[in-house]
Amino acid sequence: MLSVEKLNKIYHSGGLLRRGQANHAVKDVSFHIAEGETVAIVGESGSGKSSVARLVMRLLPANSGQIHWRDQEVSQLSEHHLRPLRSHIQMVFQDPFASLNPRMRIWQSVGEGLRVHRPELSRTQRRDEVAEILALCGMDAAILDRYPHQFSGGQRQRIGIARALIVRPKVLVLDEPVSALDVSVQAQILNLLQRLQSEFNLSYLFISHDLSVVRHVADRVLVMFNGNVVEQGSVEGVFSDPKDAYTQKLLAARPVAHPSERR
Repeated sequence: MLSVEKLNKIYHSGGLLRRGQANHAVKDVSFHIAEGETVAIVGESGSGKSSVARLVMRLLPANSGQIHWRDQEVSQLSEHHLRPLRSHIQMVFQDPFASLNPRMRIWQSVGEGLRVHRPELSRTQRRDEVAEILALCGMDAAILDRYPHQFSGGQRQRIGIARALIVRPKVLVLDEPVSALDVSVQAQILNLLQRLQSEFNLSYLFISHDLSVVRHVADRVLVMFNGNVVEQGSVEGVFSDPKDAYTQKLLAARPVAHPSERR
């Protein structure tokens, strides 16, 4: 459903008139995601995992490498040719409040994808489809005319998930989708994502620094450090027998649930 080959991204410090020091944020990253599979990318802040998510979505241009959405190579496509393909892959952002337009009603924000990809639908038909997808995400149709500030963080994230699903994608890129939420709300959102994945046979690219969450939701995991993938494999394999020294340190730094288990 999604494959990436030797992806590279370099950021330059400095202003418009003067290019400063180069920062190689993503270095020769390669992976693939099969249908119905969840692949997680973990690492500390600055490891390059969120850059990979934005490169995969073509929100950032890659310096080199190839990105395939299903059978289509998209890394060199213009925005004009890329737009019809964006219904294949959608993104759920870390901060649900920042990713929703505060001046748009909920049905307008969620239905924006339909306006772009299915322009033949009338306004009433768009509202009906938005109500249907919100119901799947545990939200009542009574919220259609409300604004983002009228909801809690968990509710806004459900709205963000509904907005991603409205165009019926096959792949969701989830960039730290629960890190801004309380622990109890995290569990609700993770359970929702697993239910939706089973119902629609979705594939997930799950970006996270929370290893406990990754172990709960992912099939395979990539560990990133300083722009490189230092280890990858099945979740159980990597968690039970980490090979790379950085992975071992990352796992050893996990918070423990009870004081008696502290090392």
